[in-house]
Amino acid sequence: MKARVVAVKVLLRVMVDGRSLSVSLPEQLAKLSDPSERPLTQELCYGVMRYGGRLEAVARQLLNKPLKRKDRDVECLILLGLYQLIYMRIPPHAVVTETVDAVNSMGKSWAKGLVNAVLRNFQRGEQKLLAQADSTPAGQYAHPSWLLTMIQACWPGEWQAIVEGNNQYPPMVLRINPVHGSRDEYLQRLQDAGMAATAMVHVPSAVMLEQSVDVERLPGFSDGHASVQDGAAQLAGWLLGLQPGQRVLDACSAPGGKCCHILEQAAQVAEVVAIDIDEQRLQSVGENLARLKLQAKVICGDASRPNEWWDGKLFDRILLDAPCSASGVIRRHPDIKQLRHEQDIEALVALQGEILAAMWPLLAPGGLLLYATCSIFPQENHLQIERFLETHHDAAASIVSASWGRAMPIGRQILPGDDGMDGFYYAPLLKNLG
Repeated sequence: MKARVVAVKVLLRVMVDGRSLSVSLPEQLAKLSDPSERPLTQELCYGVMRYGGRLEAVARQLLNKPLKRKDRDVECLILLGLYQLIYMRIPPHAVVTETVDAVNSMGKSWAKGLVNAVLRNFQRGEQKLLAQADSTPAGQYAHPSWLLTMIQACWPGEWQAIVEGNNQYPPMVLRINPVHGSRDEYLQRLQDAGMAATAMVHVPSAVMLEQSVDVERLPGFSDGHASVQDGAAQLAGWLLGLQPGQRVLDACSAPGGKCCHILEQAAQVAEVVAIDIDEQRLQSVGENLARLKLQAKVICGDASRPNEWWDGKLFDRILLDAPCSASGVIRRHPDIKQLRHEQDIEALVALQGEILAAMWPLLAPGGLLLYATCSIFPQENHLQIERFLETHHDAAASIVSASWGRAMPIGRQILPGDDGMDGFYYAPLLKNLG
């Protein structure tokens, strides 16, 4: 199959079946007749998800009536065509030709005239059509109305920078494995390989590439010399304050980046236990551990029900990377705009509280639990921790003294794009000795 046909299949998985891009895209890329079209297919899928609200606002103006549900594939193809015409440098005539040709491969030959007319009418009225689409905030900022409203309410002074940051393409950031040399040495190896990169100021293990590359081109990647992980996510390993001989739990661990970072920087911990409820995603933890030649006890289990998997031995450190809205990583996962809904937030807040309460008895007196989310919403972050502290009098919030992010009433918040990082929240909680 050609790139545009495969891209339509991916978009249908996301928009109709509710599956994530990170799962749907790899499945469908294998169907490409020409593997060299992988980058184009990926760009088309991520681009439509990133700017979907604006593209849909344009498409509504060009269609006389909404397409039937059974023709969602044609709708996806129109969005793909519009994305190419507005945001890509492909010659317009090639966009129209290739997009219309894709209709035949989809078995919808009746739609050739419709797709052709929509794209050509857009070319004729581009300026007016875009101006009309941008007349509403949802179209202008390419965010669902509910999400835009919530961001504005939570961050009245920063909301515009946040939504603009959400629409940016994220940098490729690496975590350097100290077992194989220092960060400076790896920067030199990248330079020798013709890859420009810089050290991230606030993250001792992080390197930001000037241009994204295939991981197999990275020096020593297959041998575990580096891993792909955003700088904000790497902060977790440093905030845990790990010491030799400690027992560490990585709750909600998949895909395992933070677990591996713990082992890389604190190889002398007694044991690391990684749990996750999703057996399929847990496979990624095992794969990452194997590539990096690291050892951890990996368990498929529900963090909210530790009685089903816990061996009764207390942990000195617990990293709780809680399930959340992922509102801080939209630039990296733009399908969140499509997959997340307003009613999800309340349910997520309840689940976070449930897991946090379940994890606390597993922590040894004098131990530290690091609560983390990739959310920017206070109800998932410092307000969640405030509620927890009200009912757990043996817990105390530890102040995060740092130059990154911004201090919240409890913990510290990074907004998307701050110092090149994704949006993240961290709150270290100490358990009283007595």
